[in-house]
Amino acid sequence: MSAVRRGPGAERGRPAMGPEQLLAFGDAVFAIAITLLILDVGVPDGLAASDIGDALRDALPDVGAYVLSFAVIGMLWLAQHALFTAIAWLDAWLLYLYLALLAVIAGLPFPTRLISEYGDTAPATMIYAGAIAAASSLMTAMSLRLVHRPALVKPGIPRESLTRSVQQGLVVVVVFAASMPLTLASPVLAQLSWLVAVPLRIRLSRRSDTGPSPA
Repeated sequence: MSAVRRGPGAERGRPAMGPEQLLAFGDAVFAIAITLLILDVGVPDGLAASDIGDALRDALPDVGAYVLSFAVIGMLWLAQHALFTAIAWLDAWLLYLYLALLAVIAGLPFPTRLISEYGDTAPATMIYAGAIAAASSLMTAMSLRLVHRPALVKPGIPRESLTRSVQQGLVVVVVFAASMPLTLASPVLAQLSWLVAVPLRIRLSRRSDTGPSPA
């Protein structure tokens, strides 16, 4: 497994990086981010038996935020693997976009903590929606880069599948970005609007051929 391979751009003195080791690094970042999510779920020590029920009810927002973020990070993790199946070479743009994506993923435990503790407020909901929109934007930008630089794509990957993956990613970006101003009217309504992304992505997926599908 080699971290650097000769690819597009190498003739200009900039060897393109192969995707294998970078993907392994990304997997580690995703795994750590998912692990950190559960650290905020718990109940106080030393509770009396009569207080455990109330403590568990108080922990429900933390559990909900954990499940939500686990699902989102899991979706993004699956999407990155689907995307990397199409990548033959990584140029500088793909490398920087992916590192920026990993930075957002590593930081997701923070907005998750915010929405678990202050989910009924506009700032917490807006920050969480912005983080998901940013992550999906970066993944979508990687797909768009592949559409415009076919030399970076593995042979046999149809352009149509890459274009469809861009469309699927834009669905998530638009839904979460559009929910941000909605938080000013109702944070709960803004959070419910995120569910719209699910049927829209499923509809696009049914119309697409097999290929990468970034979130």
